Amino acid sequence: MYAEDTIAAIATPLGEGGIGIVRLSGPDAEGIAKRIFHCRGPSNERKLKSHMLYHGTIRDPRNGVILDEVLLTVMRAPRSYTGEDVVEVHCHGGALICRRILGLTLSLGARHAGPGEFTKRAFLNGRIDLAQAEAVIDLIRARTERGLELALNQARGELSKWVEILRQELLEILVQVEAAIDFPEEEIELLQRRELVRKIERLGEEIALLIDSYRWGQLFREGLHVCICGRPNVGKSSLLNALLGEARVIVTAIPGTTRDVIEESITLDGLPLTLWDTAGIRQTEDELEKIGVGLSRQRLESADILMLVLDGAEGLRDEDAELISLARKRKTLLVINKRDLPLALDIDAVRADTAGIPLVEVSCKEGIGLPELKTTLRKLALGTNSEPPVVITNERHRAALVKGREALAQAGRTLGSGAPADIVSLDLQEARGALEEIVGTVGSEDILERIFSQFCIGK
Repeated sequence: MYAEDTIAAIATPLGEGGIGIVRLSGPDAEGIAKRIFHCRGPSNERKLKSHMLYHGTIRDPRNGVILDEVLLTVMRAPRSYTGEDVVEVHCHGGALICRRILGLTLSLGARHAGPGEFTKRAFLNGRIDLAQAEAVIDLIRARTERGLELALNQARGELSKWVEILRQELLEILVQVEAAIDFPEEEIELLQRRELVRKIERLGEEIALLIDSYRWGQLFREGLHVCICGRPNVGKSSLLNALLGEARVIVTAIPGTTRDVIEESITLDGLPLTLWDTAGIRQTEDELEKIGVGLSRQRLESADILMLVLDGAEGLRDEDAELISLARKRKTLLVINKRDLPLALDIDAVRADTAGIPLVEVSCKEGIGLPELKTTLRKLALGTNSEPPVVITNERHRAALVKGREALAQAGRTLGSGAPADIVSLDLQEARGALEEIVGTVGSEDILERIFSQFCIGK
C-alpha cells in the first residue's frame, strides 16, 4: 500500500486568480485544519460537518497572525476523492497566499504531495481503477470537446466496463480448461476443443477491435498535421483563410507572396488539425523564395495529410505534375480552387490520373464547396465516419491488449494442436493478466510510478 501519512499541495495553478485551493489528504488532515482554521459564526470547538463549506480565517497558531479569509470544507472518508479524510482550503488566488497556507500545513506535520499522489491514493484505496486514474491526465490535457468527451467516458469507467466484459468471457473459457486439469480422466475432448478454439478466436477479434480504436483515439487526442501545398498563386493562403474563417494570411495576385510556413489550428467536429500554409513550390532565383520553397518541401515530408491545391482556372503545369506524382504516394486531398471562374482544368483527366485520391472543387473567394471539403478532410484523416463503441487513447492500454491478443492466439494454436490442458491454461492466464493490467488489478510499482509521475502536483 503506502505510508498512511497526511499530504498537502496547492491544487490550482500558481499565479493570480480569483480562487486558490490548498488540498490536504490523510489521517491528520482535519486535525491540521482545526489548528489553523477559525470559523465565523459557530464556535470553533464545534465539529465541522462533512461536505459543507465554512467561512472563516486561516491563522498561524504560533503567533495568531491571520493569513487569509477563506472557505474551508472537510470531506471525510470514504466519501472523498482519495478515499481518505480530505480538507480543501479555498483562499484568494495569489501565489504568495497559497504558498504561505501550504507552508503552514507542512509545518504542522503534513508532507508535500508528489506528482499525482492524490489520484494515486484514490486508486490504491479502490475509489477508481488505473484506467480511470489515467483518464484524469487526459481530462486535464484535452484540446477539443471530443477529446474531453473521450476522457470523460474513460473516467466514468466505460473502458473498464469493456475490459471486464472481455475478462469474464476469458474466465469462462479458462474455467473449462481448468476443469480438464482438475479432472484429467475426463480428457479435454470432453470440453469440445473446436468450440473452445472458436470462442478464443471470437474473443481475440473483440480485443482486436478495441486495439484498432487506438488510432482513432490518438487522432482526437493528438491531432494531425495538414500541409496545404501547391505551386504559387493557386490559392493556398486563401484556402487557409477560408478554413479559419478570417483573413489570417496576406493574399495577393503576385506569385510568391508567402515566403514562410504559416501555422494555424482548427477543429473539425472535435478533430484537432494543425494547418501549414506553405510557400508555392517552383524553380526560382529569388534567395528568400528559395528558402521558403525548401521549408515547404520539409513540411511536405513530415505532414500527415497533404492538401494539394490546383488552379481550376488554368491548365496543369510542370509544378502541378510534380506534386501530383508525390501525392500518389501520400495520404492526399486534391482541392480544385477558383470554381467561381470559367473552368480551364480538365478535371476528368485529373481524376483519371489520381484514381483513389479524393477530390473536392471549391471557391475560396465565394465559399463554394467548403463544407464538403471539411467533411472529406475529416473522413480522410479518420479513415471512416463510423466511430468505435469504445475508444482507447493510451499506449499502455494498447500494448496490454496486444499482449493479451497474442497470448489468446497462442492459446488457440496450442489447444488446436492437441496439447495438454495445463499448457493451454498458461497462455490463457497470460491473456487474463494482460487485461487485468489495464485496470490495475495486477501491476507493478514501477508501472504506477511511471503513470503518476505524469500528473501535476496537487492532482
